[in-house]
Amino acid sequence: MNNINLSSKDSRNVKKDKIIVRSLSIVCLVGGFQVATQYFSHQFNYQPQLGTHFFNIYEPWAILLWANKWYGEYSGIFDLAAGFGILFSSIGLILVLVIKMVLANSSRTNQGLHGSARWADKKDIVAAGLLATGKNHKSNQSDVVYVGGWRDNSGKTHYLKHSGPEHVLCYAPTRSGKGVSLVIPTLLSWTQSAVITDLKGELWALTSGWRKHHAKNKVLRFDPASTSSAHWNPLDEIQIGSGMEVADVQNLTTLIVDPDGKGLQTHWQKTSQALLVGVILHVLYKSEREGTPATLSTVDAMLSDPDRDIRELWMEMAMQDYLDGKSHPVIAASARDMLDRPEEEAGSVLSTAKSYLSLYRDPIVANNISTSDFTIRDLMHHEHPVSLYIVSHPNDKSRLRPLIRILINMIIRKLADRITFKDGQPAAHYKHKLLLMLDEFPSLGKLEIFQESLAFIAGYGMKAYLICQDLNQLKSRETGYGHDEAITSNCHIQTAFAPNRIETAEHLSKLTGQTTVIKEQITTSGRRSSMMHGHVTRTLQETQRALLTPDECMRLPGPMKDAEGKITKPGDMIIYVAGFPAIYGTQPLYFQDETFTARAQVNPPSFSDKLTGL
Repeated sequence: MNNINLSSKDSRNVKKDKIIVRSLSIVCLVGGFQVATQYFSHQFNYQPQLGTHFFNIYEPWAILLWANKWYGEYSGIFDLAAGFGILFSSIGLILVLVIKMVLANSSRTNQGLHGSARWADKKDIVAAGLLATGKNHKSNQSDVVYVGGWRDNSGKTHYLKHSGPEHVLCYAPTRSGKGVSLVIPTLLSWTQSAVITDLKGELWALTSGWRKHHAKNKVLRFDPASTSSAHWNPLDEIQIGSGMEVADVQNLTTLIVDPDGKGLQTHWQKTSQALLVGVILHVLYKSEREGTPATLSTVDAMLSDPDRDIRELWMEMAMQDYLDGKSHPVIAASARDMLDRPEEEAGSVLSTAKSYLSLYRDPIVANNISTSDFTIRDLMHHEHPVSLYIVSHPNDKSRLRPLIRILINMIIRKLADRITFKDGQPAAHYKHKLLLMLDEFPSLGKLEIFQESLAFIAGYGMKAYLICQDLNQLKSRETGYGHDEAITSNCHIQTAFAPNRIETAEHLSKLTGQTTVIKEQITTSGRRSSMMHGHVTRTLQETQRALLTPDECMRLPGPMKDAEGKITKPGDMIIYVAGFPAIYGTQPLYFQDETFTARAQVNPPSFSDKLTGL
C-alpha cells in the first residue's frame, strides 16, 4: 500500500533516535566492564588462573566472577579497576547524553511535509502488477497488454505488461510512436478476441497474419468503403419477436440521426428518429414475412421510391397486420404521425430522415451491409477467438463515422447484456475475453453508452484500451465527452507521451503529484567591500514542488527519427497506475525485439474469414 501518513514518519524518526541512544548507552556500560576486566587482568599479567582469553582479551563480565572469588584478598586492585570502569562508562554516558540533546534539538527535514510524490522503483512496479518477477514470471502471457517500458539502473529495458481486467487510457499525439510501442506489441501478444480501430490498415498488415496463424484467431477486416471488406448488416442484430426489437431499433435510430454524438437537439432530429423507428420495424417484419432484404439501404430505397406516393407507404405501415391480425402499435403510430402532419412539415421530417441515410446509397457500402459474415455475439462466443479490424481511411473517416458508431455501440449493448453468478461470484458466460483497442476513439464522437459502460464491462470480460491525442480531444464539448467526462475516472492505468497541449501537460503534472524539496538560503552580514563577511547564516527550508512540472512534461524526450520520419530510438513516457507512484518509463519499440519483428512479418490473409453459419 502507498498510504501517506506524515505523523507516522515523524514517529519513526523519533523511534530511530531512541534506538541509537539506547544502543550507545549499552555500549558504554559494557565498555566500562571491559575496561575494569582488562585492568585487573593486566595487573596479574594474565595469569592462567584467570581463565581463557583471546589474545589477552577477556569477557567483559569476567571481573564479576573474579571479584566473587578473590575480592577479599585483592580488594584494592578490584576497587581501582572498578574506578577505571566507572570513569569510562561515565564519560561515555555523558557523550551519549550530548548526542541525545543534539538529536532532539536538530532541525529535521520532513520529506513529506508538502507532498510525498516520487518516481516508482522496481518494488512499486512489481506491486502494481506491471513487472513479472519470480513466481509471477510464469503468469498467463496471452492475456496481457503492453503499457510501456522501464529502464533499470543497469540500463536494461523491461516490458511493462498489464493482465488485469482494468481499462487503459493513453495520451499520444499523432506520430509520437503509440503504434510501434504500445498497439502493435499488444496485438502481437494478446491471443483472445479483439476489436481494433485501424485508421490506415497498418495494423491489419502487421498483426492479422500472426493473429490468424499463430494466435488461432478468426480475423475480419470490416472496411465499409472497400470491395474486399467483410460484410455486416446492423439490422441482422435485431431479432423480431425477442421482445427487445423496439428498444434495439430505437437505440439504432438514435445513432443514425445523431452521427456526432451531440444528442437529439432539434425538432427535426427527434421527429425523423421516431419515423425511422417505424420504418425500420416495418422493413424487418416485412422481410420476415416476405423474405425481402432488410438493410439500411432498403430503408432508404423505401423512403426514396420515385414510383410510389409516400402516403401509400404510411397507409401500408398503418394497416399491415403483423401481430396476430393486428397492426404493430409502434409502426402504426409512426405512420399515423406522418399522416397527421401538415404536408410541409411531413416533407421536412421525411427529407431529414433521408439525409441521415445518404451514406447507404454508396453501392460499395450498401453491398458491405447487405449481409453478415459475422455477428456481434461471435466476438466472444465463437468456437475460436475473433479479431475484428475496423478500417476507415482518412478520406472516408468522417463519412463512415455513423456506421462505425453503430457497430461499436452494438458491440457494447449486445455483449454486456447479462451476467451470471456461481457460488456468490460472477461467472464467465463467454468463451473468450474481448480487448477493445480503440485508437483515436474521441474521433468517433460521443458514445454515451460507451462512457457509461466502462464502469461495468470488465465484469463481462471486456477490457478497453483507449488512445486519444490529448485531454482537449477527450473533454471537448463539441466533439468529445465534455468537462465532466467519466472516461479518465474509469481507466485504472493512464500512459502518456510528450504532449503538445499545455492543458494535457498540466493534467499529467497533477497526476504525478507534489513533492517536498529542501531550499537552502544563505544570508550574510557585514560590509560588501570587506574581504570577509561578518556573519553567514545558512537556512534549510522545506518547500513544495511538482515532481513533474508542466513544462518538463512537454519537454519529455520524444522518439528519434531518421530522414524518412521513421522512428529509430524510443522516447520517454509516463505511466500512471492508480494507487502507486508514477513510473518514468520508455517506449518499448516492437522492431527492436526479434520475437515481435518475426511475428509482424507473418503475411496478412488475403481475405477475411466468414463466421456466419459456422
